[in-house]
Amino acid sequence: MPVIAPTEAKKNYDVVIVGSGAGGGQMAYLLAMEGLKVLVLEAGRMVDPAREAAMFHTPNQAPLRAVATPDKQYGFYDHSVASGWEIPGEPYTNISKEEKREFFWWRQRMMGGRTNHWGRVSLRNGPYDFKTRTRQGVGLDWPISYDDLAPYYDKVEMLAGIFGANEGIENSPDSSPGVLLPPPKFRAGELLAREKAKTLGISVVPVHRAILTKTQDADRVPGKLHPGNPSAQRLLAENMRMRAKCFFATDCHRGCSIGAAFDSTTVFLRPALKSGNLDILPHAMARKVTVDGNGRATGVVYIDRRDGIEHHASGRAIVIAASSQESVRLLFNSTSRQFPDGIGNTNGLVGKYITDSVSSSFSAQIPALENLPLHNEDGAVGQQAYMPFWLNKELQQGKLGFSGGYKLLTVSGRKMPNINSGRSFDWLSDGDGILFGRKLKEDARRYYGSILGIGAQGAMAASDDCYSELDPDQKDQWGIPTLRFHWKFSDDELKQVAHQQESMASILESMGARFNRPPAIDDPIKAVKEGGKTIHEVGGAIMGEDPAKSVTNQWCQVWDVPNLVVADGATFPNTADKNPTLTIMAVAWRAADRLIENLKKGTI
Repeated sequence: MPVIAPTEAKKNYDVVIVGSGAGGGQMAYLLAMEGLKVLVLEAGRMVDPAREAAMFHTPNQAPLRAVATPDKQYGFYDHSVASGWEIPGEPYTNISKEEKREFFWWRQRMMGGRTNHWGRVSLRNGPYDFKTRTRQGVGLDWPISYDDLAPYYDKVEMLAGIFGANEGIENSPDSSPGVLLPPPKFRAGELLAREKAKTLGISVVPVHRAILTKTQDADRVPGKLHPGNPSAQRLLAENMRMRAKCFFATDCHRGCSIGAAFDSTTVFLRPALKSGNLDILPHAMARKVTVDGNGRATGVVYIDRRDGIEHHASGRAIVIAASSQESVRLLFNSTSRQFPDGIGNTNGLVGKYITDSVSSSFSAQIPALENLPLHNEDGAVGQQAYMPFWLNKELQQGKLGFSGGYKLLTVSGRKMPNINSGRSFDWLSDGDGILFGRKLKEDARRYYGSILGIGAQGAMAASDDCYSELDPDQKDQWGIPTLRFHWKFSDDELKQVAHQQESMASILESMGARFNRPPAIDDPIKAVKEGGKTIHEVGGAIMGEDPAKSVTNQWCQVWDVPNLVVADGATFPNTADKNPTLTIMAVAWRAADRLIENLKKGTI
């Protein structure tokens, strides 16, 4: 496996990529499969999901019953390594300390990046999501349309392996026939939600998730994805046959040792490494992109995190895909005579227009789900069902009082109980106090599987209130200037959250729910999740049609430096009511096709 040290790097590569996650891994895979010599710089260490994923351990086998700790901020069994909102030696700051005015920045320091830690919900942006300025008068339009990206959504879905169903939902596009894998059957809570929500005019349909419910078609798909490239077809077919279908063991956040759940390491990097065209250099903290006298990108200066020594990697083209705000930081810090304020920042727009999912949640106890007979609810741990936004017409007509739609994700099922969360026992004995012995066991069995939670994730339009900049004083442990964030939810977004809370309460009430608190309809600032806490942040190097009003063009090339490509969520002009990862990969695939074409023509 060509995982190298700095001293083993080639003198020159066709492409140097910073980051190995959804965008960087996608680019590395495509470029290497086309015969280009590629180097990936990854700030974290190598990770092997097949060996390191703790799929079958129970909480009692972990320290502190697997609760969250500073070095495992989602719990002991989460697959994240050296990752989190707070990382020693890597600070960031916020300009405000007011309630919900701080931004929380998750960093993932490991091979495969954030694809190791996500729910794998993989929904396409809809046609409306690309034109919010034109349709609703808010935010910014993308310079591309849904039709531009639709073929790439198909390709990513076939490569990654995504289950779901085509339901013909407005602004939640279907995939092409034969692309999606079959979804798991609904569980009891999801069936009840579907039945009752229908009376409110709300559809509960299978969500799309990057999890294999059947083995991939290794005989057919490689030829569709790599026509005329027998080597790529062979490598992809071999990799597809190494991935097993899900047998619904444990939460995918633990990582997947059988390859059923998508991550960049398993799906992108493993076959790309076997092509012989990819080198991976772990522990490489990128500091700046270098340019020559003509302003052309020439390489990346990076620091070996193990010994602090600085090195330089050279390439004909450079791809930044370190996650949106890490990519923004790299652009800011890439100063030179030609770009004294950072690459791409001649118009002052680097760091501007950060958005995130506008999120809140609500849950209740459902008496109809109490005391169910013992049964095995096989299914993907986490979301299997969701409710696409059902009020697009009213939204467009301005009848709702806010401009961004949202989706609702249901979480139900009889997963392993977790005694570490006080909420697990909120309903025991109707709040009569602490229980012991037989009564504790009886009530635990009674309420097990009867709690149903709904999470809302909504659209956020770009505004001048949410942006990042370099902190004027603070640096990380390697002397690299860090980011300072400005964040503020608009009244528009808080009205959306109030509507989210009202809708979730109505759905749960239709199911006969019992609540232990009222929905935060009148105080949405209390309910909205802090910026960054959903880990969906995008923007900061937005794409556009006008060099004066954007950082990159529609192909993700930095306007000022055409051989520099930004291939992660930093280019997104807004957040839709869909999770961003599938769109990151589709946009990266489109950008990779353009980059391959230009490299082969010699135009960059």
